Amino acid sequence: MSAFIEWLNSIIWSSALVYLCLGAGLYFTIRSRAVQIRQIKAIFTQMFRGKSSNEGVSSFQALSMSLAGRVGVGNIAGVATAIGFGGPGAVVWMWISALLGASTSFVESTLGQIYKQQDPKTGEYRGGPAFFIEKAYRHTKAKGLFKVYGMVFAFVTVMAMSFMLPGIQSNAISGAMSNAWNLPSWITALGLVIILGFIVIGGVKRIAHFASLAVPFMAIIYIIAAITVTLFNADQIIPVIELVFSSAFGIDAGPEAAFGGILGMAVQWGVQRGIYSNEAGQGTGPHAAAAAEVSHPAKQGLVQAGSVYIDTLFVCSATAFMILSTGMYKVFGEDGTTVIGSGRGQLAEEIAATPGETWPQAGLDTLISGFGASFIAISIFLFALTTIVAYYYMAETNLVYMLGRFKNPLVMVIGERLLQVLILVAVAVGAIQASGSAWALGDVGVGLMAWLNIIAILILQKPAFKILRDYERQTKEGLDPVFDPKALDIRNAEFWSQRLDSLEAGAVRKG
Repeated sequence: MSAFIEWLNSIIWSSALVYLCLGAGLYFTIRSRAVQIRQIKAIFTQMFRGKSSNEGVSSFQALSMSLAGRVGVGNIAGVATAIGFGGPGAVVWMWISALLGASTSFVESTLGQIYKQQDPKTGEYRGGPAFFIEKAYRHTKAKGLFKVYGMVFAFVTVMAMSFMLPGIQSNAISGAMSNAWNLPSWITALGLVIILGFIVIGGVKRIAHFASLAVPFMAIIYIIAAITVTLFNADQIIPVIELVFSSAFGIDAGPEAAFGGILGMAVQWGVQRGIYSNEAGQGTGPHAAAAAEVSHPAKQGLVQAGSVYIDTLFVCSATAFMILSTGMYKVFGEDGTTVIGSGRGQLAEEIAATPGETWPQAGLDTLISGFGASFIAISIFLFALTTIVAYYYMAETNLVYMLGRFKNPLVMVIGERLLQVLILVAVAVGAIQASGSAWALGDVGVGLMAWLNIIAILILQKPAFKILRDYERQTKEGLDPVFDPKALDIRNAEFWSQRLDSLEAGAVRKG
């Protein structure tokens, strides 16, 4: 089974997917006239505007839910893995994938807002790729094909979020706690199951509240710690910047000249780990975006574009500079075992041969001996826990999409309970299994979602750019943008049409 998963992973994560992700990001950047740069002020101001309602969460809560999924083990162990197998240059390709991916995130998240709907049972907003894939072309002869496509995406997402991906997060928690405090993996597994059981049963409101409290706290503390370590090695900052750029583009860099020979690996590992971390194009962001209470879909689309920056340019960069400035890294050849380069002398020899959370731990230990293991263990616990919670929310949303067509409410209740059991079992198993198997299975899930979602948004992109032009027109006129699907000739946005009709009816009654 392990050999099959590795083979499947190599097929899914071939160079075709790497270039599809980069190409889509470049195309959306050009088509939107670099919205992720032009609207940088709106991206960060919009994060703190908008209030929650009985049906929807605030923009900041939706951002936190999204970051809960984005900011996880990939920001710590994933960055180390990218450096270990792609060289220091992989960091630059993570940045490039984030810059381009921010435009992709805008498109997919805006589509998620346009075609969201209310959960008939709870009244909460639901949405995501499965919803907009089915709805966008519902008025055409191809509606049957898109309905099947939406069901396929929903099924893949349920399996990825409840079975394939949670194990990576729980495995990292277990490994970090074992390394820091010699805690048996079965105790970690039991504790995670109890904590997660309490959170996920509470629904989207409890998930959003938990994420809005935990995510900002954990990200800020971690970034401060990483910056502190980097500043203590300030003399290495310029050499590190030179190293990552020379390695990224295959330029010989003195003693690290060997890195120039793995340019293709730098691109592949940088983009692959970048996508795993920031999730741009993967199709996860639209789920949280759809839950937000906003007056115009572009508002949350911009916020979700900003979440890519926060994840990769801030958190991932903090990890990368902490590892590289302290010299706590090695770079392996294509066989995955031969060391072709390393960090500064004796320091690099002291770290584990396998890239992962031990490298950032070793970097922190250069600041205060013995501090790194405990700090990284706590960071990974918070990062990974919030990510698993976000996974459950996305799996539940797609389950609602799949089972919502059944009239019997008992079907939904049984489905949700089975989903909760499945994700808790996956977390428990992941905490005690080998890390290599967990990562390979997770990469399959991420890759499948990315293939399905990017192809979908390339086909369905038109409404997102109508929305962007409408938003920019209204803001230029000094208005607080309000979305009217009829005025923009955007069909099948039933939620927004009904909301507009309700507002107009209310205005008539007041008049």
